[in-house]
Amino acid sequence: MTTLNNITYDEIFLGQTARYTKTVDELAIKLFAVVSGDVNPVHLDAEFAAGTAFKQRIAHGMSTAGFISAAIAMELPGPGSIYLGQDLSFRAPVFLGDSITVNLEVVEKIDDKKFVSISTICTNQHGKVVVKGKALVLPPAQKLSIPRPELPVVTLVSTGCDDGSP
Repeated sequence: MTTLNNITYDEIFLGQTARYTKTVDELAIKLFAVVSGDVNPVHLDAEFAAGTAFKQRIAHGMSTAGFISAAIAMELPGPGSIYLGQDLSFRAPVFLGDSITVNLEVVEKIDDKKFVSISTICTNQHGKVVVKGKALVLPPAQKLSIPRPELPVVTLVSTGCDDGSP
């Protein structure tokens, strides 16, 4: 089991960076649709998506933004961080099989509130920027080193519903 470590406000410095990478697969897209309720066919129906400007299914934009949340929670500042806000610009589609890397960089420390502003740039495996923005984060005040929780194994079973549910 791996250990998760965080970085407190006092340890953070301007220009500090971190990365987090996640690959978008079928299960991730379906789970996001289930959790969010967003069943737009451009995400779930290959035939429908073939008739769009993208010519194939794309991942939900907010699922890609969710990778930013994971990068902040897991890497910089890490466990115990409070994600306060995010400005986002979606620059390019994310397709099934894309490997998305979130690049974080501390661009400002706000001493009176002990907040940090973090540049958030997501690129695909070809180096193309797919999401760009800036996050406002309250780093943890206390140093943590904790075991990484195990995630459950999830499988999806089609219910055959005709209400738009995946």
